[in-house]
Amino acid sequence: MASLRREMITKADIDDVWSAIRDVGALHTRLVPGFVADTKLEGGVRIVTFGNGRIVREPIVTVDDRSRRLVWGAEGGMTRHYNAALQVLRADDGARVVWTADFLPDAASEAIAGAMEAGLTVMQKTLDRLARERS
Repeated sequence: MASLRREMITKADIDDVWSAIRDVGALHTRLVPGFVADTKLEGGVRIVTFGNGRIVREPIVTVDDRSRRLVWGAEGGMTRHYNAALQVLRADDGARVVWTADFLPDAASEAIAGAMEAGLTVMQKTLDRLARERS
Protein backbone atom coordinates (compact mmCIF):
# COMPACT_ATOMS: atom_id res chain seq x y z
CA MET A 1 0.00 0.00 0.00
CA ALA A 2 1.35 3.41 -0.94
CA SER A 3 1.44 6.20 1.60
CA LEU A 4 2.01 9.86 0.81
CA ARG A 5 2.39 12.84 3.12
CA ARG A 6 2.38 16.47 2.05
CA GLU A 7 2.42 19.66 4.13
CA MET A 8 1.91 23.35 3.71
CA ILE A 9 2.08 26.38 5.97
CA THR A 10 -0.43 29.22 5.85
CA LYS A 11 -0.50 32.58 7.58
CA ALA A 12 -4.17 31.97 8.47
CA ASP A 13 -5.19 31.47 12.08
CA ILE A 14 -5.37 27.81 13.14
CA ASP A 15 -9.04 28.14 14.14
CA ASP A 16 -9.96 29.64 10.75
CA VAL A 17 -8.10 26.86 8.95
CA TRP A 18 -9.83 24.17 10.99
CA SER A 19 -13.22 25.83 10.46
CA ALA A 20 -12.75 25.65 6.68
CA ILE A 21 -11.50 22.05 6.74
CA ARG A 22 -14.20 20.74 9.08
CA ASP A 23 -16.91 22.28 6.85
CA VAL A 24 -16.89 19.11 4.74
CA GLY A 25 -19.63 20.27 2.39
CA ALA A 26 -17.87 23.49 1.40
CA LEU A 27 -14.64 22.33 -0.26
CA HIS A 28 -15.56 24.24 -3.42
CA THR A 29 -16.21 27.55 -1.63
CA ARG A 30 -14.11 27.70 1.54
CA LEU A 31 -11.05 25.52 1.02
CA VAL A 32 -10.10 24.61 -2.56
CA PRO A 33 -12.25 26.60 -5.01
CA GLY A 34 -11.49 25.67 -8.59
CA PHE A 35 -9.63 22.51 -7.63
CA VAL A 36 -13.05 21.30 -6.48
CA ALA A 37 -15.98 22.58 -8.55
CA ASP A 38 -18.83 21.30 -6.34
CA THR A 39 -19.49 19.41 -3.12
CA LYS A 40 -22.77 17.80 -2.07
CA LEU A 41 -23.53 15.94 1.16
CA GLU A 42 -25.54 12.71 1.27
CA GLY A 43 -25.64 11.60 4.88
CA GLY A 44 -22.08 10.85 5.95
CA VAL A 45 -20.74 10.97 2.40
CA ARG A 46 -19.64 13.99 0.40
CA ILE A 47 -19.90 13.84 -3.37
CA VAL A 48 -16.99 15.80 -4.78
CA THR A 49 -16.84 17.11 -8.33
CA PHE A 50 -13.26 18.08 -9.10
CA GLY A 51 -12.29 20.88 -11.47
CA ASN A 52 -11.38 18.29 -14.12
CA GLY A 53 -14.93 16.85 -14.00
CA ARG A 54 -14.09 13.67 -12.07
CA ILE A 55 -16.69 12.78 -9.42
CA VAL A 56 -15.70 10.87 -6.29
CA ARG A 57 -17.76 9.72 -3.30
CA GLU A 58 -15.91 10.44 -0.06
CA PRO A 59 -17.28 8.81 3.09
CA ILE A 60 -16.39 11.00 6.07
CA VAL A 61 -14.78 8.79 8.71
CA THR A 62 -14.26 11.37 11.45
CA VAL A 63 -14.22 15.09 12.16
CA ASP A 64 -12.13 15.36 15.32
CA ASP A 65 -12.35 18.88 16.73
CA ARG A 66 -10.00 18.13 19.60
CA SER A 67 -7.07 17.13 17.38
CA ARG A 68 -8.24 19.23 14.40
CA ARG A 69 -8.19 16.17 12.16
CA LEU A 70 -10.49 15.16 9.32
CA VAL A 71 -10.41 11.59 7.98
CA TRP A 72 -12.18 10.42 4.82
CA GLY A 73 -12.16 7.65 2.25
CA ALA A 74 -12.81 7.69 -1.48
CA GLU A 75 -14.96 5.54 -3.75
CA GLY A 76 -15.14 5.75 -7.50
CA GLY A 77 -11.77 7.27 -8.27
CA MET A 78 -8.58 5.73 -9.61
CA THR A 79 -7.97 3.62 -6.50
CA ARG A 80 -9.52 0.46 -5.10
CA HIS A 81 -8.66 1.68 -1.58
CA TYR A 82 -8.12 5.26 -0.40
CA ASN A 83 -8.02 6.67 3.10
CA ALA A 84 -6.78 10.16 3.90
CA ALA A 85 -6.45 12.63 6.74
CA LEU A 86 -5.96 16.36 6.97
CA GLN A 87 -4.68 17.67 10.27
CA VAL A 88 -4.10 21.28 11.32
CA LEU A 89 -1.22 22.08 13.68
CA ARG A 90 0.12 25.32 15.12
CA ALA A 91 2.98 26.93 13.27
CA ASP A 92 4.91 30.11 13.86
CA ASP A 93 2.68 32.92 12.63
CA GLY A 94 -0.04 30.64 11.27
CA ALA A 95 -0.95 27.00 10.81
CA ARG A 96 0.53 23.88 9.27
CA VAL A 97 -1.73 21.53 7.32
CA VAL A 98 -0.62 17.91 6.96
CA TRP A 99 -2.34 15.70 4.36
CA THR A 100 -1.67 11.96 4.54
CA ALA A 101 -3.09 9.48 2.03
CA ASP A 102 -2.87 5.67 2.02
CA PHE A 103 -4.10 3.89 -1.09
CA LEU A 104 -4.00 0.99 -3.52
CA PRO A 105 -2.75 0.44 -6.13
CA ASP A 106 0.74 1.80 -5.64
CA ALA A 107 0.79 2.70 -9.34
CA ALA A 108 -1.56 5.62 -8.56
CA SER A 109 1.20 7.34 -6.55
CA GLU A 110 2.27 9.84 -9.18
CA ALA A 111 -1.28 10.95 -9.99
CA ILE A 112 -2.31 11.19 -6.34
CA ALA A 113 0.86 13.06 -5.38
CA GLY A 114 0.15 15.56 -8.15
CA ALA A 115 -3.44 15.99 -7.00
CA MET A 116 -2.37 16.47 -3.38
CA GLU A 117 0.21 19.09 -4.36
CA ALA A 118 -2.27 20.93 -6.58
CA GLY A 119 -4.93 20.81 -3.84
CA LEU A 120 -2.53 22.13 -1.20
CA THR A 121 -1.40 24.95 -3.50
CA VAL A 122 -5.00 26.11 -3.92
CA MET A 123 -5.68 25.60 -0.21
CA GLN A 124 -2.70 27.73 0.77
CA LYS A 125 -3.72 30.57 -1.58
CA THR A 126 -7.29 30.44 -0.27
CA LEU A 127 -6.27 30.42 3.39
CA ASP A 128 -3.56 33.07 2.95
CA ARG A 129 -6.17 35.30 1.28
CA LEU A 130 -8.45 34.72 4.28
CA ALA A 131 -5.60 35.75 6.60
CA ARG A 132 -5.06 38.97 4.62
CA GLU A 133 -8.79 39.76 4.74
CA ARG A 134 -8.86 39.27 8.53
CA SER A 135 -5.88 41.56 9.16
